[in-house]
Amino acid sequence: MALIGLGASKPKTGATADPTGLIKDGSDQSFKADVIDVSMETPVLVDFWAPWCGPCRTLTPTLEKVVKAANGRVKLVKINIDEHPAIAGQLRVQSIPAVFAFDKGRPVDGFMGAQPESQIKALVDRLAGAQPAGLEELVAAGKESLELGDLGGAAQSFAQAAGLDPENPKALAGLARVYVLGGELDRAQEILASIPKAKQKDPDVISVQAQIDLIHDVAHAGDAAVLNATLAEAPDDLEARFELAKAEIANGDFETAAEHLLFIIKTDRSWQDDAARKQLLKLFDAAGPTAEVTRQGRRKLSAILFS
Repeated sequence: MALIGLGASKPKTGATADPTGLIKDGSDQSFKADVIDVSMETPVLVDFWAPWCGPCRTLTPTLEKVVKAANGRVKLVKINIDEHPAIAGQLRVQSIPAVFAFDKGRPVDGFMGAQPESQIKALVDRLAGAQPAGLEELVAAGKESLELGDLGGAAQSFAQAAGLDPENPKALAGLARVYVLGGELDRAQEILASIPKAKQKDPDVISVQAQIDLIHDVAHAGDAAVLNATLAEAPDDLEARFELAKAEIANGDFETAAEHLLFIIKTDRSWQDDAARKQLLKLFDAAGPTAEVTRQGRRKLSAILFS
């Protein structure tokens, strides 16, 4: 790709660099010297940013951290597009942050938008020719992407992990969770069904299955505002409280739902054939064993059952 500004090699006056020489501020004028020429020997990441861009302020420190950790395998050039729009225009940058990876003078990879550290590290590893990430690293990267709401990145990491081990329960459970969050419950269920029976007791598999079950359970939950009004007049109406718990689960408020279910158990432990306790345990499974609602809820449940 021919880029404008290739004939100029003089760095921009006042451009800054970190002491390691791995990171520097670039410009349209210095692009050939900073990126094209350097990438002939060492791959270069180009970070297009602007002072007004909130995601840029989040991404750039992560880029710098990963580049420094790579110990010279890659370099980073940061270009403020408000001051230097030409190269960004030539590369058809539509939104920022935008990161382009250059190797041997050409753009070979990149991404737009804020990304988790694991995804940036994976890019650097690809660019520097490092050994591909292992199974555990890919699963961890997928979970990190899920926490950040990056379903595409999560799907990619979990799919790569499943490629390394097609029967790995954590990789398949992660992929199923991506489909759950995307509203494709049938596809998620198919993936869970493909996991060997001996591996279906994995906590991640149990958690996703419980999440699917909960979604089905609360599909026809009542209106939370109406149910709250009912309880305001009749706080001991356990049927209304149970329906409200389901409504809160549907709204994603597991903490409030757990409190309502615990209230029912404390009031009548065997109500409706132990329905409240069963629903609460499903909630714990869906949230996962390390979630705060699970840890606190189990403690409160034990206090009620063994008091």
